[in-house]
Amino acid sequence: MPDPIARLLADPPDLPVREALPAVVSAVRERGTAVVQAPPGTGKTTLVPPALAAAVEGTVVVTQPRRLAARAAARRLASLLGEPVGRTVGHTVRGDRRTSGATRVEVVTTGVLLRRLQRDPELPGVGAVVLDEVHERHLDADLTLALLVDVRTHLREDLPVVAMSATVEAERTAGLLGGGADAPVVEVAGSLHPVETIWCPPPPRAARTDERGVTPAFLDHVAATVRRALAERAGDVLVFLPGAGEVDGVARRLAGVGADVRPLHGRLPHREQDRALTEGPRRRVVVSTAVAESSLTVPNVRVVVDAGLSREPRTDHRRGLAGLVTVSVSRAAADQRAGRAGREGPGAVYRCWTEHDHARLRAHPRPEITTADLTAFALELACWGTPGGEGLALLDPPPEAAMAAARATLEQLGAVAPDGGVTGRGRAIAAVAADPRLARALIDGSPLVGARRAAEIVALLDEDVPVPGGDLVAGLRAVRRGGAPAWEAQARRLREAVDDAGRDGSAAGRSAGRLTDDVAVGLVVALAHPDRIARRRPGGSAYLMASGTGAALPPGSALAGLPWLAVADADRGAGRRDATVRSAAPLDEDLAIEAAPSLLREKESVVWEQGQVLARRRTWLGAIELSSAVVHDPPAAAVVAAVRDGLARDGLAVLSWSAAATSLRRRLAFLHATLGSPWPDVSDAALLADVDAWLGPDLTRVRSARDLERVDVLTALRRLLPWPDAARLDELAPEKVRVPSGSEIRVDYDGDRAVLAVRVQEVFGWRGAPRLAGGRVPLVLELLSPARRPAAVTADLATFWAQGYAQVRADLRGRYPKHAWPEDPATAEPARGVRRPAR
Repeated sequence: MPDPIARLLADPPDLPVREALPAVVSAVRERGTAVVQAPPGTGKTTLVPPALAAAVEGTVVVTQPRRLAARAAARRLASLLGEPVGRTVGHTVRGDRRTSGATRVEVVTTGVLLRRLQRDPELPGVGAVVLDEVHERHLDADLTLALLVDVRTHLREDLPVVAMSATVEAERTAGLLGGGADAPVVEVAGSLHPVETIWCPPPPRAARTDERGVTPAFLDHVAATVRRALAERAGDVLVFLPGAGEVDGVARRLAGVGADVRPLHGRLPHREQDRALTEGPRRRVVVSTAVAESSLTVPNVRVVVDAGLSREPRTDHRRGLAGLVTVSVSRAAADQRAGRAGREGPGAVYRCWTEHDHARLRAHPRPEITTADLTAFALELACWGTPGGEGLALLDPPPEAAMAAARATLEQLGAVAPDGGVTGRGRAIAAVAADPRLARALIDGSPLVGARRAAEIVALLDEDVPVPGGDLVAGLRAVRRGGAPAWEAQARRLREAVDDAGRDGSAAGRSAGRLTDDVAVGLVVALAHPDRIARRRPGGSAYLMASGTGAALPPGSALAGLPWLAVADADRGAGRRDATVRSAAPLDEDLAIEAAPSLLREKESVVWEQGQVLARRRTWLGAIELSSAVVHDPPAAAVVAAVRDGLARDGLAVLSWSAAATSLRRRLAFLHATLGSPWPDVSDAALLADVDAWLGPDLTRVRSARDLERVDVLTALRRLLPWPDAARLDELAPEKVRVPSGSEIRVDYDGDRAVLAVRVQEVFGWRGAPRLAGGRVPLVLELLSPARRPAAVTADLATFWAQGYAQVRADLRGRYPKHAWPEDPATAEPARGVRRPAR
């Protein structure tokens, strides 16, 4: 029987890549690697794999980024061979394998090949690997390329690897794939027909997106543009939208058009996907996600309607939220989409944006490694034995912050050790072939809710099944009633994964028998995302998640008012205080603790609040406070710390400062300013910085502001006196000074100045005031009138008597005739009151 591959290659379809096949085969034979740079529609996915299969021993494994594309590529090649899928050409995608002993070309998703590499890096039986669509820069594709380079370097130099790209990324890929010397690049020219561009921006008030996603008004505009294209152009129409929800929305809006409307996205059953890719008796309108950009052939398309939007992964590490966001398409992707209209003849692209906006688009899509959650990626690296990716041929290094967050998550799951090495539990999680969080929920949830129910719930989360109103329990009941083949297949596969891991698939565990679906779903979701366990805030409708992020249910949610939720998906809520919950399930406190014991912590706190010491013992689940109780005998050290904080916040004015305490503080401040050490700094900052040194013995008895007021501040300050220098305090900075009249007058200290306010008559006969601080600082005299109003200020009394007193005497003698105003004050007798009458 003739070899079907040889027969195909003897008379291949008239595709542009046909002329390049000898160069590809020659490069593989001579160098073991090649990069094929060819635009979409040139036939590289169809003809390069069979050309390699004829040149090597073993199976040629071809990767595709999506399940839909893998199945379509295998079906296309098998039809050219005149065979059903599963004979010479087969495919393997998650939950669907069609191969046989005769299979020579196997089309797989990149994730399938990645798992095979982890199980056996030598890839026994594989004669060559073809990595298709590497320009899309999916995370799995970047990692698989790096691991294959590592395999070729250390294990199988004989393993040919061919990378195929539709853009200039081919040059960078060639540099990595060659392992030191660039891999040969085989360029294939495209044969696109002219494509006319028609700019169709939406009306001014029809915003493309808002905080909830793509707006209904914009979907109306896209549908209207499709109707216009059907009226103006011939041939089938391919419509690009960012996601399955938008695809279904536009498809509904096109009801009644004179064409068959065929949705196309990864959630559809295989039969519906095949219908969309197959020509029919009438015109078709294929309404698709980005899956049709480059990795699928959609025949007879002459018109493309492009909404100009795409979905990209984004991770908010601060909030602990990851998901897909809607962004403007890149220019490279827009060109690929437009090219679909020119594969079989002249065509047109209707772009739902302006030419000015087009010029501002990014040149290329962002690589997923720079924006996506890297938890699964980090686990794959750990399983490979390179926890940080060191030495691997990655097109872009992973961001440090994202990798740190991923490693923290994996440590919390018990998947990696503190040094980054994978644990036995980590290998079990990786073997499930799902996001590590979901795999953990499956493994740990099976004994609690039963293996079958755990698999169903995880499949609901993994398959991203639409959940009306975000109620996951209602969603589970809906898919159980039927109509979700992909969910059924995934649930079956996950159940088998639990059994393969050596767990009793029929075991119900201690919780399964008593848990209804309502809380069983919540428990499994909480096991997957413990940081998203949420409790309703007191007195409101918003929630607080264990991560510390606020969350709010959309208006009208059936979950509103529930005290606890397990949140599966939440929008990052750009520009809003709280994230918006997209899907969740009920939970209770006991199950929340059971799902997230690592987040449980108890802490005693002693704080100063509203003028008193408050001591409490609090229990937390992450950022959620579960309980709070008063502690009646807190540790003395904690009380001191709390009062210290209160003083720092409220200031020293909360203490009761007596006149004596204030005086001592000012005298100490004067000596510190004039003499320095050992006299202490008693400024607010210094006293607050060293509270223990002077207030320490008093603070342990403080519980309230009233207790603080009772503290003897004078005694406390005396603890700061330097010994033995303190014995000279009254000499250096006396509290009072005796004047010639015999009165003892209080000295007013202000920084490095000392002022004595005294009536003029009391210092008659005084030729000079004393000097303080060991003679360094003159005592400033503020000389007062009999009415105790300032009359003069001097630090040199002898000079004042000689030069200034006469003027003061002249000004005041008439007003105060009963008081002494001698002509020579330096020799006169001092007086406290009025002068005595003459005898």
